[in-house]
Amino acid sequence: MIQVISRTALTILTLVSLVQATAYSAESPKLKALIIDGQNNHAVWPKSTIMMKQYLEDTGLFEVDVDRTRFTWRANNQKAFLPLAGVGETEDLEQPKTDPDFEPSFEDYDVVISNFGWKAADWPEDTQEALEDYMENGGGFVSVHAADNSFPKWKEYNKMIGLGGWGGRNEKDGPYVYYTNEGELVRDTSPGGSGAHGPKGHFPITVRVADHPITEGMPEVWLTSKDECYAKLRGPAENMTILATGKDVSGKAPTDRHEPILMVVDYGDGRIFHTTLGHDTDGFEGVGFITSFTRGAEWAATGEVSQSIPNDFPTAEESSSRKFKLRK
Repeated sequence: MIQVISRTALTILTLVSLVQATAYSAESPKLKALIIDGQNNHAVWPKSTIMMKQYLEDTGLFEVDVDRTRFTWRANNQKAFLPLAGVGETEDLEQPKTDPDFEPSFEDYDVVISNFGWKAADWPEDTQEALEDYMENGGGFVSVHAADNSFPKWKEYNKMIGLGGWGGRNEKDGPYVYYTNEGELVRDTSPGGSGAHGPKGHFPITVRVADHPITEGMPEVWLTSKDECYAKLRGPAENMTILATGKDVSGKAPTDRHEPILMVVDYGDGRIFHTTLGHDTDGFEGVGFITSFTRGAEWAATGEVSQSIPNDFPTAEESSSRKFKLRK
């Protein structure tokens, strides 16, 4: 009789604890995320900002703000999305201008997500220093696709992203880093330019670190949606871990090796998640992109990941996408 009462009491206590934990979770403050954009050579911008904002909010973990440069570039390629993205009058600039008033309050956020791109104008020096200080003191940063094309001359930014492409980067900026077909990790200091890709397509991602919070639970190999496989990236690659690589199997690949696709970097006390996925709408709709992006943002903000791998995550044989629907 005493044992029955004890088991019943234990069950009640367990249920109470679960209810309290659920209530606490529901009442816990959301993570604050900031997407920065305004100058991106990719036609998907600013739709891509809207997509990432909604993906983060749909997890229930984030509240998301957007801050952008006053002088925007290539925005008119997505005219239908300008008002939805909060973009007012814009200049479709041939060459982007520096915005002296671009001063995001990085310190107010748990994670900052860059949706900048190739040839983005340099930020004001004070803004560059503000991001450096924010990261040194434990901030979180996410570099998405062409954000690793940006700011080739900004030394500390290149340390943050680990590897970059285009923008005149060469052997002076650091080594190529990749995996061979035999699975060897290589840091190649040979001379040469940076940044290349073959045609868009579905390509296999190989998880290299299976026990990291971002990649834990992912299949060892999975297929992307239709996207670009960046290659020949090079940079400081300091305090960087390659979580997953991609192999261009189009037959028109610029290299015959496995290129870094998902990376994490330590910078001071800060955490960076770098993904090269997300070329256009097809890329942003891939479940592999969505899942790795939201998990990467959570990790950059907290050092942990609470999100599970969804049932529709791609496999080695089958890609998976979700048609984007703007939430009203």
